[in-house]
Amino acid sequence: MKLLMFDTNEFWYKPFQKTLETAQTAVDEAAFADSLVIFVNVEEEDELQKDKSIRKAAENILWLAKKTGRTKVVLHSFAHLSESKSGIGFAEAALQGIRDRLAAKGLTVAITPFGYFLEFKIHVKGESLAKVWKSV
Repeated sequence: MKLLMFDTNEFWYKPFQKTLETAQTAVDEAAFADSLVIFVNVEEEDELQKDKSIRKAAENILWLAKKTGRTKVVLHSFAHLSESKSGIGFAEAALQGIRDRLAAKGLTVAITPFGYFLEFKIHVKGESLAKVWKSV
């Protein structure tokens, strides 16, 4: 699993185009202030170690949340961080698993609409920890 993590002042998105027929109907748009925005690429090899991959991803996000003092997280499926990609159903389930682990630790977590291309704006802070990449 690959994580590209941003400490943001603002993140806004609007669904642009549905890419999966089975995707649920998405809301018009949403905005989040003072949040960690996590671009997640779930890889094929994560399917072989589901619990470990989800646990390690959540641990990395929790680490950054503690370092930055953030309590809100937005997870965004972004299959462009690696050439390896898991199955669609597994990727969606992995995001939900990460969300559940983070919520259990007291964070407020949202997931962008799965199965859509999004139009988005992101205002990332300038500090070094505002832009973190991890391979878990």
